[in-house]
Amino acid sequence: MNSQKLLVDNLDDSVLWKALKSGDEKAFSSLFKKYYSHLVRYGNSFTPFPEKVQDCVQDVFTDVWVYKNSLNDNVVVKAYLLSSVRKRIARLHERDHIFRKSTTVDLIPFTFDFTIEDILIADESMAIKVLTLNQLINNLPARQKEALYLRYHQGLSVEQIAELLGVNYQSANNLIHRSLLNIRKNWKENKSLLFLLLSQVF
Repeated sequence: MNSQKLLVDNLDDSVLWKALKSGDEKAFSSLFKKYYSHLVRYGNSFTPFPEKVQDCVQDVFTDVWVYKNSLNDNVVVKAYLLSSVRKRIARLHERDHIFRKSTTVDLIPFTFDFTIEDILIADESMAIKVLTLNQLINNLPARQKEALYLRYHQGLSVEQIAELLGVNYQSANNLIHRSLLNIRKNWKENKSLLFLLLSQVF
């Protein structure tokens, strides 16, 4: 099959990845366009310097293309790219001496701000509930917040989150479970409304 003739934007990640590894520039471009903004937004959660984050994301894609022949055939592309950005930002912090020990970003606050689409806010009462939920999520410990983000906002499996965070499966599962418990514990409204709004956040 001639990959140059494929409608690459409609292919799943595994097909695009294999095509990229064979030197298909269109497949590479498609993955870049698909994930660039997601990766920048994730990276911005670790540092207040968006231009450096953009450089990190571009460097990740450059490495993917340059070292494409040595990449693993069977990867979950989104998880691989998120992990690569996370590691590169850790090296950025280490290089800039922001922390004395920065081989990981575990010491760096995860500051992603969750918001619910304005279309859901039909009246003042609902707006207050939405604001309350946003605050509950954003007040979670950074590690829990990141695990929740990766699980529900990025759709990663618990196994993938564990690998990305450098912890075992049970630890990753505990992070997600504790984050949801913390939200439910402080939610004073109807529980069914909570789950409705959570589904819209993620």
